[in-house]
Amino acid sequence: MITVKEASFLIQKATQEFAEEKVHFLEAQGRVLKEEIVADTDFPPFDRVCMDGIAISKKHFDAGKKSFAIEGIQAAGSPQKTLKNLESCLEVMTGAILPKNTDAVIPYELVTIENGNATVHLEQVKELQNIHLQGRDRSQGDVLIEKNTLVTPAEIGVLATVGKAKVKVVGQPKILIVSTGDELVEVTEIPLAHQIRRSNVYSLISLLKRLSLKADAKHLTDDKENLKRQIQAYLETYDVVLFSGAVSKGKFDFLPEVLEELGVEKLFHKVKQRPGKPFWFGQRVALGRNAMDNKTTVFAFPGNPISTYVNCLKYFYPWYQKSIGVAPTKETALLHVDFNFKPSMTYFLQVKLENKAGTLVAIPQVGNGSGDLTNLVDADAFLELPADKTAFKKGEFYPILRYRAF
Repeated sequence: MITVKEASFLIQKATQEFAEEKVHFLEAQGRVLKEEIVADTDFPPFDRVCMDGIAISKKHFDAGKKSFAIEGIQAAGSPQKTLKNLESCLEVMTGAILPKNTDAVIPYELVTIENGNATVHLEQVKELQNIHLQGRDRSQGDVLIEKNTLVTPAEIGVLATVGKAKVKVVGQPKILIVSTGDELVEVTEIPLAHQIRRSNVYSLISLLKRLSLKADAKHLTDDKENLKRQIQAYLETYDVVLFSGAVSKGKFDFLPEVLEELGVEKLFHKVKQRPGKPFWFGQRVALGRNAMDNKTTVFAFPGNPISTYVNCLKYFYPWYQKSIGVAPTKETALLHVDFNFKPSMTYFLQVKLENKAGTLVAIPQVGNGSGDLTNLVDADAFLELPADKTAFKKGEFYPILRYRAF
């Protein structure tokens, strides 16, 4: 049995490389760019009006002129107009190109318009006020988004602005989630007295969606030969397989034995942690695969729902993030009350998070063990308490695995 630190190290060493692909820019959110995005024009591409109002020649205002005859309107999206009489003005709309022969914009709130004349109620006008100059933000050819950037809604807007209808991103691994156990039935079924509905597989699907990942799902019964036959096909088809169940010491927990018989190299089995101790992890080289990386990585989580949940957050998330070149987010929170945990193993304590005067505070939500799925609803994160202590004091900071925003 290894420590959480050792397990994390081995998993981080076992990352994979995924082929690149081109996708529509609206499908790029949550993906990692594999190309630089450069400005195809200056930003903004012209001297841009920033406020609705009038555009004037400043030197005539400086000479004492306060009332300007209105020659016309420069609308957003219309070709550039020219102020013919420099003692006059043009009405301008936000986003419009600045008319020729003007160098200041005065908002309507500071102007009175009567009988075709605009009177300015200001004592001073600054040159180029309320004007966003061409190229002020970026110049044509400047890099706007670096390669290996995780795409968010902010990047989507930039992609649209530069006309990148399709962008190159890290390809998504082909992922399968497998639940095991004769006691499990489908969500739509009424369980018998000795059965429960499948839930872990859907929790995992949802956790992967947070990473913009899609996954197929299967269920296998506790029959060794059937497990071996089906899993062999999965290993030849998928880049990643996540199991839930059949990795402990039960009479029907055949999964570790089957995986090794199928040539999956065991990197470890069992971690000094609670919940999630029976976690099994390994990789198999699948000859003949067309993927850039012909390995199949196997995460075999314990069947208890909290164990599956915390192990996905603690191990799969950073494994995938490192595989695609994204640094995982690291957060800590302050323990709200004293807490004791005697076994010499890492403990993932479910906590409610509160922001108190700018400090993230973790309030323990002690449930009824790793099978208490409903306790996840009462909490926001897991507080990671180290194995080298048994007493954890109020006011101490520890890492958190957040699964809910607040």
